Amino acid sequence: MIDLTAPTGHEPALRALPRADGTPPRALVLGATGYVGGRLTPRLVAAGYRVRVLVRDAARARSLPWGDEVEIVEGSAAEASAVARACDDVDVLFYLVHSMGAGRGFERADELAAQTVGKAAATAGVRRLVYLGGLHPADAELSPHLRSRVAVGEILLNSGVPTLVLQAGVVIGSGSASFEMIRHLTEVLPYMPAPRWVRNRIQPIAIRDVLHYLLGAARAPSGISRAIDIGGPDVLRYGQMMNGYAIEAGLRQRAIAALPVLTPTLASHWVNLVTPVPRAIARPLIASLQNECIVKDGVPDDLIPPPAGGLTPYREAVRLALGRLDEDRVETSWQDAEVSGAPSDPLPSDPEWAGRTVFTDERERCTRASAEDVWEIVLGIGGENGWYSSPVLWAARGWMDRVAGGVGLRRGRRSRSAARVGDAIDFWRVEAIEDGRLLRLRAEMKVPGAAWLELGVEPDGAGARYRQRAVFFPRGLAGRLYWLAVLPFHGFIFAGMAERITAAAEALGDLSAR
Repeated sequence: MIDLTAPTGHEPALRALPRADGTPPRALVLGATGYVGGRLTPRLVAAGYRVRVLVRDAARARSLPWGDEVEIVEGSAAEASAVARACDDVDVLFYLVHSMGAGRGFERADELAAQTVGKAAATAGVRRLVYLGGLHPADAELSPHLRSRVAVGEILLNSGVPTLVLQAGVVIGSGSASFEMIRHLTEVLPYMPAPRWVRNRIQPIAIRDVLHYLLGAARAPSGISRAIDIGGPDVLRYGQMMNGYAIEAGLRQRAIAALPVLTPTLASHWVNLVTPVPRAIARPLIASLQNECIVKDGVPDDLIPPPAGGLTPYREAVRLALGRLDEDRVETSWQDAEVSGAPSDPLPSDPEWAGRTVFTDERERCTRASAEDVWEIVLGIGGENGWYSSPVLWAARGWMDRVAGGVGLRRGRRSRSAARVGDAIDFWRVEAIEDGRLLRLRAEMKVPGAAWLELGVEPDGAGARYRQRAVFFPRGLAGRLYWLAVLPFHGFIFAGMAERITAAAEALGDLSAR
């Protein structure tokens, strides 16, 4: 189990209330591998719940720090049979899934999933549904993203199962998309041309307070079913939030000019270029800021008591988030969300390649460094540590991907030194880890086909043998032409990687020996 920060789940007001027969209640989490769900799940375990999760990829869930402490059901919220299995003998269900980064048709997909879950929960006799929605004004035209959040909440409220819809605004915490957008806009731009919405008032909330309310909602009396706004103690303009970040980060306050010409679409392109947050995620975030979002109907203290020390002020939330980044202890990140449209099938085993078109680039290198030192370098590849070859070429490929609407290289990685299955590393996703032996990355860049990069290590006498393999399954003529176009650069990129990774491992070993 990971070392939990507040709330830990051990707080008396958040502990699980036993069933009438004295047994612990069962909680089902949908979205357990996402930003909020990945933090809520271990706290539910700590609070005394028997926890079950419904996830698309059971292997990814098992690889998480809490993976062996929960029951895992594989499937999606849109699969009626999987949801029915997951809802069996459940007391409280947390609905934390949404399609913010998905393309066209996401509103209908969200509604169908909510209907499927609501029906299954009612049939199974679930005592309580808890849904994390979005804070929004009652009398304004909403963005498609917020409109979908509201529709999902209404479907769950009408399911026949007592439901609490917690409507949160901008969530501030290490790894949250909103925080990363604020952080990078403030750090990169000394002068910020911004849309008019920087003058809108919003009420941000710290991730720890979101988790407090979610845990508290599980204990709410069964007869209460309603939507409730949740927010922190500060009401700020977006520009004030950026400059509040600047103060906490030790930067000069930024000059911000509100321009009438930056539409949500144009602003999302701008954010896509200067922050790690890709356009698919930036656009719904920006669209949700078009109206003032402040708490109107807050949480009654007798329903969910506030945190013992009170709600977290905005600048303290920023301070806590920066501290977690400095310590390299980010629990979850917006990067954890899968990229819509990216290949998700695992790399086929070699015998299955027979009869298929596949291109590979394989490198091998012996080194005097120990296998442990080579593995340490391999496990920390990407992000701030770079790719150990041709940084200009890697940067150019990342820039091309961003322009095409992909995630690019600026997405980085959750941790500088650790990786787990499902983690994002720049425009790759960790598909498999064999500790000390193999790291397999699946490409999520915009590419006409499916691509993987494998980095392997094995002991070899007094040193180690490093193996590297790039695999590409082209899609149609475009995929074949793509491979031919990048082939001349492989000598610079992949040969350089093998050479510099082993050199870095040798330098690491020499440093340790001193």
